[in-house]
Amino acid sequence: MKVLVISDTHGNVNCAFIAHSRCEPVDALIHLGDGCGDADLLREVLGIPVINVAGNCDPTSGAPRERVWECEGKRLLLTHGDIYQVKSGLERLRQRAQEIGVDAALFGHTHQSLLESNSGLLLLNPGTLANHGSHRSYAVVHISPEGINCRHYDIV
Repeated sequence: MKVLVISDTHGNVNCAFIAHSRCEPVDALIHLGDGCGDADLLREVLGIPVINVAGNCDPTSGAPRERVWECEGKRLLLTHGDIYQVKSGLERLRQRAQEIGVDAALFGHTHQSLLESNSGLLLLNPGTLANHGSHRSYAVVHISPEGINCRHYDIV
């Protein structure tokens, strides 16, 4: 399964549409918060599953703050990341991921892209698509029973 992963759009849904057009076809889109309204619009327009979580800037959203999404036999923790204080380090997120037995933890909040694999746990932050971001990026994730492969892309 091919999945577009974005975060921190902060109202810049146009960049999300650009990211989608550059990597389509995709089977699903994951939005990791700070733009739940953007996720709702993407869901309406794209006609593919849009899985999202709420971020710290989504106080009125009914979306969960975190969720575990299962795909192709893999378990992914989806969270914005602020509840694990990811700007101060990733240890709390790693601990949560290990507690619930996921293969990967996807998060946003820092506006910095990251791809790290350690002890069988993949950590992915797609970066930000916000207008105020100096470096806008997204990720494409390929999930299969054999594994999870990720790649970041920039929007300049």
